[in-house]
Amino acid sequence: MASTLNDVRVRLEQHGQEHVLRFWNDLNKTERQALLRDIEAIDFALMERLIREWVVSEPAQETFKNICPVPVIPKAELNRPDAKEAWDAGEQALRDGRVGLFLVAGGQGTRLGFEGPKGAYPIGPISQRSLFAFHAEKIHNLQRRYACTIPWYIMVSDTNDDATQSFFRENDFFGLQQNDVKFFRQRMVPCVSEQGKFLLDEPGRLAMNPNGHGGCIPAMVENLVTKDARDRGVDTLSYFQVDNWAVKVADPFFIGYHVLRNAEMSSKSHRKSMPREAVGVHCLCDGEYRVIEYSELDIYPQLLKVDDDGNVVCFAGNPAIHVLSVDFVDRIYRQYDTFPWHRAHKKIPYINDKGDLVQPQRPNGYKFETFVFDALRFTTHEPVALEIEPPGEYTPIKQFNGDNSVVAAWESMNRYWAEWLEAMGWPVPRNARGDVAIKIEISPQFALSKEEFVERSAGCLWPASHDVGIGPNGEWLTPVE
Repeated sequence: MASTLNDVRVRLEQHGQEHVLRFWNDLNKTERQALLRDIEAIDFALMERLIREWVVSEPAQETFKNICPVPVIPKAELNRPDAKEAWDAGEQALRDGRVGLFLVAGGQGTRLGFEGPKGAYPIGPISQRSLFAFHAEKIHNLQRRYACTIPWYIMVSDTNDDATQSFFRENDFFGLQQNDVKFFRQRMVPCVSEQGKFLLDEPGRLAMNPNGHGGCIPAMVENLVTKDARDRGVDTLSYFQVDNWAVKVADPFFIGYHVLRNAEMSSKSHRKSMPREAVGVHCLCDGEYRVIEYSELDIYPQLLKVDDDGNVVCFAGNPAIHVLSVDFVDRIYRQYDTFPWHRAHKKIPYINDKGDLVQPQRPNGYKFETFVFDALRFTTHEPVALEIEPPGEYTPIKQFNGDNSVVAAWESMNRYWAEWLEAMGWPVPRNARGDVAIKIEISPQFALSKEEFVERSAGCLWPASHDVGIGPNGEWLTPVE
């Protein structure tokens, strides 16, 4: 190990955290090495600051004199001159090989009732293909269309790194070139008790959590993602999260607006239907571009206001779809010590002094994380905010049933794809309420839009009035039981 036990013990004592070694004599060699690795990875100066500012004392809440909506670009339609120009610019950027993909995929499928990385979840209602597979099929489509190579950078966590890479190998990288798929881990940070003490989740392991999606900034630089991108001629990264099944990766409209406006970071937004919708809000706070996380809405009552017609005033919801310029990522990294952190009061399982695992019944400690959208406040050019309609673009999957769920995503995509079938003149069975009465699944490798689907489906015969699945090469899919 890089540090001796004595070195580690001294460092822990300097910061009042020597208690994490209390089970040392009971650990075997492997367990001791794992605990030392956990401790060596800690940024003690950062943790001391976070504990001092967020645990020992309660920081003063930011206040703003004025919070107002951000200016958004309306949903792109090609009949608008600026949209046509953006589309052309985005397509050209793709043809020129300037675009890479950045995927946040550090989560597990636990809340979905699934063992393994969330990206491995079998989301296909007919094929049971995984979220990873669907995103890979989008890449295949774009690479075919624009005769380009799109590198795919995937940020994983300590929890799911090995399983994620194994899943890709087992699936032969979904037909993509292995050299064009890069995995890397984000940093982990210790969880602390309400007294600011590090917690153990095993006698020989610290309780830790990923440092949030804002951790992509240091992760990209420290794992040489930005260097790899530059070496490939990539200057623009399309950012998305693995649980958004419908996301349009490297959307030419979005890329084009970003490029034409020389933006450093751009974001899509969708119009909130109700004030307390569980989504962050893009807004201008005393003139500075911010995104306020939904868990903080009550702190800023202006964000809950509705107009006389019942519409949310600060309406721009955050679906976590961004574009970042590579140069901007490097610049933010150089000033990352000023990046804002957020605290979450959570129920954190921990090992007590007897060595027993305790499952707390109430929040008992704190997790710290950063949010990528906080980078927007560091931009020197006005960020692009492009409005979208959620159908066909935003299906967040946080649980199996209910809001933001697998079932809700299936229903949304079923309605969306039904319009494609009907555009071909193919009748879609519906129930008495008009809801689609069959399962539909269309591979994005075959078609990314209704227009592409109609073009590529010309001459195909409608199979029958039952579940309809269309695979990457236009083949009819047989339901997988």
